[in-house]
Amino acid sequence: MQALFHVIGISDVWQLIAATAVFLMLPGPGTFCVLTCSAKHGWRGGFVAIAGLMLGDIVLMFLAAIGVAAMLHANPLLFKGMQYMGAAYLAYLGVRLLLAKGEGAAAVVPFSNMADFRRGFFVTLMNPKAIVFYMAFFPLFIDPATQQGALTFFAMGTVICTCTLIYGSLLVLVGNTAAKRLGRNRKIAALASRAAGIFLIGFGIKLGTN
Repeated sequence: MQALFHVIGISDVWQLIAATAVFLMLPGPGTFCVLTCSAKHGWRGGFVAIAGLMLGDIVLMFLAAIGVAAMLHANPLLFKGMQYMGAAYLAYLGVRLLLAKGEGAAAVVPFSNMADFRRGFFVTLMNPKAIVFYMAFFPLFIDPATQQGALTFFAMGTVICTCTLIYGSLLVLVGNTAAKRLGRNRKIAALASRAAGIFLIGFGIKLGTN
């Protein structure tokens, strides 16, 4: 497999997979988004949220590939504006969890599957640092001598999305299992839901102040 990917311009596909896995395992808003959606709506909600995350990643990878990251670096005000929008959206999700009323976690966010998809998509898309990350990330694994332009970026995007799907599936399993256990105790479920809200608000504050 290594030789095949090298032919299309990826210098070391195993290092790419390892680096992506480490990046995914860093706790972030995407992780809590998948956990929350799977806890609320089971397997379907979790995988719909993963689909949103993956589409957001695809959009960011495309923007990075065409140089939007360089534009954000050159225009600090634009970067800050996108950063604050992302921070506000994460804080909004967190506040909804904190202020929700009802019987425990099951009544926290009455989102449809499409809303779960939008949550995953916008949580990823409204993080300008991710664009910059991809802009810095891609060149590390591209072999200038064998790179095939769009084909190389497509192959790298496929690898990253596959890693996201595998890791996200594990999160869905964890979230769904935790939801079943928490469902037996409404007080613990409510506390867990509010803890998730605090985490999302914290990520929003971190994004907006860094």
